[in-house]
Amino acid sequence: MPSYQFQCEKCGNRFSIVESMSQHEKHQEKCPQCSSAELKTRLSAVYVKTSKKS
Repeated sequence: MPSYQFQCEKCGNRFSIVESMSQHEKHQEKCPQCSSAELKTRLSAVYVKTSKKS
């Protein structure tokens, strides 16, 4: 499952959530520190591993 990075607009807390894409599309995430739903998505690195050498 993908990991999503967020920053709370209210308290500034940065955190990540591992959830399915269908859960993420519902936009029900809240800050674990202050319970605010005012979140900004942060960019993060992606790790991809394939079975064949490129």
